[in-house]
Amino acid sequence: MKIYLNGKFVPESEAKISVFDHGLLYGDGVFEGIRVYSGRIFKLSEHIKRLYVSASAIMLGIPMTQEEFCRAVEETTKVNGVSDGYIRVVVTRGSGNLGLDPRECKEPTVIIIADEIKLYPEEYYEQGLEIITASTRRNSPDALNPMIKSLNYLNNILGKLEATRLGVPEAVMLNRDGYVAECTGDNIFIYKNGELLTPPCSIGALDGITRQLIIQFAREKLRLTVREALFTQFDVQSADECFVCGTGAEILPVVKIDSRPVNGGKVGKITRQLIQEYRRITREG
Repeated sequence: MKIYLNGKFVPESEAKISVFDHGLLYGDGVFEGIRVYSGRIFKLSEHIKRLYVSASAIMLGIPMTQEEFCRAVEETTKVNGVSDGYIRVVVTRGSGNLGLDPRECKEPTVIIIADEIKLYPEEYYEQGLEIITASTRRNSPDALNPMIKSLNYLNNILGKLEATRLGVPEAVMLNRDGYVAECTGDNIFIYKNGELLTPPCSIGALDGITRQLIIQFAREKLRLTVREALFTQFDVQSADECFVCGTGAEILPVVKIDSRPVNGGKVGKITRQLIQEYRRITREG
């Protein structure tokens, strides 16, 4: 595998950064995860635009234009012969010293990795999965805004640890006010009383690319009423249907939360329609 590292392609074994890189020392950087379907990089420009928005939010200058970055992603995918896979792009503050001061970091580090992706088992898409509600609360937007897709992911990891300790793959995270924000690595939707609902980003959720796409085609293709709305753990537990979504996960049905069945423990009709349409869009264009 060849890794794009600061403008050059290097073998995986030689893709190294300084131990003084502030991405390593402090999680000071941003990233994006992007999918490749049949050689087509899905929503590339949207992902790179969000990368630059995240970088701007932490006052991190990326030493190339968005167009140049897109070309670098395309070239990395081509060099590695990735037809169906996953791309991770990372920009760190760069190498500095042991202090916090970002001014000591003179040049950002740019990394692009294109490889195969390990998906959830197909049985999850057919039969659904169980999730829990984590006790760890989502970062507050006025502390570290979850809209910034930063390398500081410890909040999500703490929630993920709770899920794995209980033997489930994902956990819902509430915000400080007790409203559902998102999951540890995915956005969340519920279908209730004839409406498709997802939390507003303002309360602590990432504006996911997959989330945006689902809202669009749910309205335009499936003619569903879709709203951003505040809802609680109880609303998820009593929903008619529930699913989580993200670039890697795509759309994953949820059939049990906190040991309580959703839709009788079966994948709902609306969720199946959404999965079918999402796969049509990503596989057929």
